[in-house]
Amino acid sequence: MSHSNRGPSCATCAALVLILVAATTAGCGFHPSGYVSLPFQSVYISAPAYSSFAGELRRYIASGSKATLAPRREEADVVLEIINEQEEAQILSISVAGRVSEFQLRYRVSYRLHDSRDRDWIPVTQMLLHRDMTYDDQAVLAKQNEQDLLFQDMRTDAVRQMIRRLSAAHAPA
Repeated sequence: MSHSNRGPSCATCAALVLILVAATTAGCGFHPSGYVSLPFQSVYISAPAYSSFAGELRRYIASGSKATLAPRREEADVVLEIINEQEEAQILSISVAGRVSEFQLRYRVSYRLHDSRDRDWIPVTQMLLHRDMTYDDQAVLAKQNEQDLLFQDMRTDAVRQMIRRLSAAHAPA
């Protein structure tokens, strides 16, 4: 007559882990990302046709905020003008053999936020992000792919920074 005690069941363990995770994240101030609160009801984004930043920003605002994207600037509370978006690569170091061994990648976005009466909510401002990248001319294709991924990462980071800046903007007095 042996009774084996297997210990807690898998369901009990899963429930305990879930409770532990919920208690830990609640205690540290973590919130799942949701709607961002923007200080305006509608925005028109004016950008050059080539601007992939503007496309990502439009998607973020449409899905992550209560603000609407106005189809025309006359219908918007504010206008966000993306004046310029630029990707740059600058040589940081050269090997003894005279070959490039490191680049600094830069991503710049110049913008302005104003209302229909042309009053600045945010005057012309430039956002600059940069990443360093090693380079090997024996792996050109791989390094080009890495560069593309780094620029995409900077663009995504710039969109998040723009959302934070827009949420902190105030109407002019």
